[in-house]
Amino acid sequence: MIRIGTRGSPLALAQAHETRDRLVAAHRGLSFEIVVIKTTGDLIQDRALAQAGGKGLFTKEIDAAMLHGEIELAVHSSKDLPTAMPEGIAVVGFLPREDPRDALVSAKAATVQDLPRAGTLGTASLRRQAQVKRLRPDLNVRLLRGNVETRLGKAERGEIDATLLAYAGLKRLGLAHRAVALLSVEDFLPAVGQGAIALTARPDDRDALDALAPILDAPTGEAVACERAFLTVLDGSCKTPIAGYARSEGAKLLFRGAVYRIDGSETFEVASEGAPGDAAEIGAAAGRDLLKRLPKGVLAG
Repeated sequence: MIRIGTRGSPLALAQAHETRDRLVAAHRGLSFEIVVIKTTGDLIQDRALAQAGGKGLFTKEIDAAMLHGEIELAVHSSKDLPTAMPEGIAVVGFLPREDPRDALVSAKAATVQDLPRAGTLGTASLRRQAQVKRLRPDLNVRLLRGNVETRLGKAERGEIDATLLAYAGLKRLGLAHRAVALLSVEDFLPAVGQGAIALTARPDDRDALDALAPILDAPTGEAVACERAFLTVLDGSCKTPIAGYARSEGAKLLFRGAVYRIDGSETFEVASEGAPGDAAEIGAAAGRDLLKRLPKGVLAG
């Protein structure tokens, strides 16, 4: 029996079941059990995660369960992972990446540009806030926490004029039809790791590593390694709007990254490319390049 740790939200469970199904298909003789673990991030609904401690709020209890031997594997949304993993836990790899774009949900408009003047858009993401304000500085951005259905409902009932959600999450929940528009990566560069399911284990647990090996997707691993290296150089946290997206094109890995003023007034971008085998260095070099050009005070501590 190999135990798989996960949060208990509908999306987290969908990701855990997708992982379990792939493991069962790859290992007919093994059993896999899903273990639900409540995290600090799940309990905080009244304020932005940046105000409560930032990255790690959705992972630390799961990490503790792994270090205590209560689970062998864990399933995470890649964008929830802190840039530095705890000692004794490794990001082993990723499932094939879903569509990384953001989706607009609204009962008032079919595009961000068509939203009512001075309308309200709900999000807990500073990246999405900055990107929206860059296109529509008149919009009022409000904090919106809760699971996917909660956020969908508030937008569709008109309690807010719109929200933005990861299209990958909607697809995994069978809710893709609730999106009124998909936003281009050119205007809405995704969060680092968006659309990718990350798998963690103890690096000395041979059984867990062997179980995961057949289901890991190498191109996704290269892309996310590039993006996470970029974020690490910038020391990215939930307090600064940062975006990064890498994709394969032929024999090259192409990367774009950006840092934003929270009010959308300025965008600082970088692009780089190279061989997929150099993914981490491509991202790190892009981060160093951008870091040299950022005005003082853009990166929040």
